[in-house]
Amino acid sequence: MKSDFLLAITQLAAEKNLSREVVLGAVESALVSAYRKNSFTPSQNISVKIDPPTGKVEVWAEKTVVEQVSDPRCEISLAEAHKINPDMQLEDVISIEDTPHNAGRIAAQTAKQVILQRLHEAEHSAIFEEFSDKEGEVVNGVVRRIETRQIFVDLGRTEAVMPAAEQAANERYRVGQRLKVYLLEIAQSAKGPLLVVSRSHPNLLRRLFELEVPEVYNGTVEIKSVAREAGFRSKVAVAARQEGIDPVGCCVGLRGIRIQHIGHELGGEKIDVINWSPDIATFMANALSPAKVTGITTDEDERAATVVIPDKQLSLAIGKEGQNVRLAVKLTGWRIDIKSASKAEEERAEAAKEEGADIAGEALSLEGLETGAEALVLAEVSGKAADTPQTPVTELELPTTPAAASEKKAKQQLRFAEEIVSKAPPKPGAKTKKKKKISRRKGTAENGIRLKRQHRGLESCDDNGDEY
Repeated sequence: MKSDFLLAITQLAAEKNLSREVVLGAVESALVSAYRKNSFTPSQNISVKIDPPTGKVEVWAEKTVVEQVSDPRCEISLAEAHKINPDMQLEDVISIEDTPHNAGRIAAQTAKQVILQRLHEAEHSAIFEEFSDKEGEVVNGVVRRIETRQIFVDLGRTEAVMPAAEQAANERYRVGQRLKVYLLEIAQSAKGPLLVVSRSHPNLLRRLFELEVPEVYNGTVEIKSVAREAGFRSKVAVAARQEGIDPVGCCVGLRGIRIQHIGHELGGEKIDVINWSPDIATFMANALSPAKVTGITTDEDERAATVVIPDKQLSLAIGKEGQNVRLAVKLTGWRIDIKSASKAEEERAEAAKEEGADIAGEALSLEGLETGAEALVLAEVSGKAADTPQTPVTELELPTTPAAASEKKAKQQLRFAEEIVSKAPPKPGAKTKKKKKISRRKGTAENGIRLKRQHRGLESCDDNGDEY
């Protein structure tokens, strides 16, 4: 009987994937509940010990030392207590062995239920401890059943659930399919540990890089940032921690074999690996690849940037339905505004035009102020002149300096010379000859010869119309 009991415990431990000590502890807890209902008071403290080598069951109960025993289940006389321990006094509590000979059918059923319950709790606790260390890691699983809004994945000892929000948009799952999933969350529930896995989380891509690229696993190449649209396209920014190492080349692998394995695991997802840079402008230009960037203006306070792209590559920078720029925003963490080169040039020209108009307006306002000041001074002077009595003056001569007098004389001479030139009479005997109008209409050869002779006659005259 004892060997059968130990054999059953060993077999139960193997089926539940639990240690033998855990199963023995569960059986002892179940026997305590069974014996308390049948042979002891509900409030009495009892404990059960099972000897592992022999399988012998011992029940130890706590009893109070009294002079006269009224309830033998929880009390003991002073004389019997002295046989066990001579130092015992009245009202002391002593633990003695009190194993019932027959627990009964009800106690056996209670023990069975409690044993199963304890085993389930122990199993759930072991599963929780096992997978709590794997939270945030990639685990292998098999699709067991598919429901409308969720998929159940068998992880070996337990099942995990994959909600619809954590599924990749381009993947179609089938029962029995093997998957690598990202363990997103693990929590305790009334039915045991609840595991949530994901196929669309960005960290799944990060963990796959660690599994596929040894340089990423040992820390030589660091993944700085990951942006992903599951099932379609992803961008990964990498940086090397040692000089002389090409981080992009390490991640791509020889002839792209490493990146191809990762993309195949993700259902053909396209992955762009770019160089990370501490300079945000350089990093943003790399994030918008394969498009070329001609200029970047950044705002540190608002974490926003304006990027100028050539007109021919504007659609390439934006991507299909804005996918490329969305991934760049997620990768850098900055708000990006893309403009074409022609539009940026137009805005720059408009800004320069407005600035010129503002400067002209300021100049006009300053000129108006000066004119107003001069008018005010003239008004004051005229007012003073009006107040003073006026006397008839025929001619007012002001004292002049020698320089002013010479300048005035030169002006008079110049004016006189101009008058002479303008009124000069023609030379006597000079003949004026008017040029004849030459008709350009079509004619005969005779007319052509006559026109040439007239042209030669005009060339043989000087400026005054004289012939040589």
